Amino acid sequence: MKIGFLGGSFDPIHFGHLLAAQDAYEQHRLDRLVIVPAALAPLKPSETQSSSVDRLAMVRAATEWDTRFEVSDFELRKGGVSYTIDSARHFRSLHPDDDLYWVIGGDQLPQLHLWKDIGELAKIVEFIFLERPGYPVKAAQSIPGLRLHRCDGHLLAISSTELRDRTRRLLSLDYFIPHKAIVYIREKGLYRDGK
Repeated sequence: MKIGFLGGSFDPIHFGHLLAAQDAYEQHRLDRLVIVPAALAPLKPSETQSSSVDRLAMVRAATEWDTRFEVSDFELRKGGVSYTIDSARHFRSLHPDDDLYWVIGGDQLPQLHLWKDIGELAKIVEFIFLERPGYPVKAAQSIPGLRLHRCDGHLLAISSTELRDRTRRLLSLDYFIPHKAIVYIREKGLYRDGK
């Protein structure tokens, strides 16, 4: 099987994330795509404002109807800084004979050499990279064994930071976020007063 993984803070999840997942799934003919919310992203330590419980609930609300996608709470249960290598080792142990792909934004390519244990990670997973609007893809530094696959797609210039700000300013989240996730945000009062 070909299994893709899309990690991130998802605070909140939005259509940009979901289109990236769909584009990687379709263009690379993946059999499964697993969305993996991070407990604490190592290169963006102050990124998350919502709890792990809330972020997981929003991801599930946004994707529960779509049988192509699964959600893993591995990094959230593990806690602490979410290093991709730890997740890759975990998923490799669950899927020893499958092809594993980690989906990243093209803006991450120049930083890949900074990822923890990138040499080992490059042996465990292949990378599918997407371009993000406003972030021209720059080459990754030389990493032995790195396998990269380009993914062109329907990319939206939406950021979770912008959506948290829209919520604080009482602006609509419609057309940015799946409706069930919007309902969850409203019911829980997320992102009001910097929360």
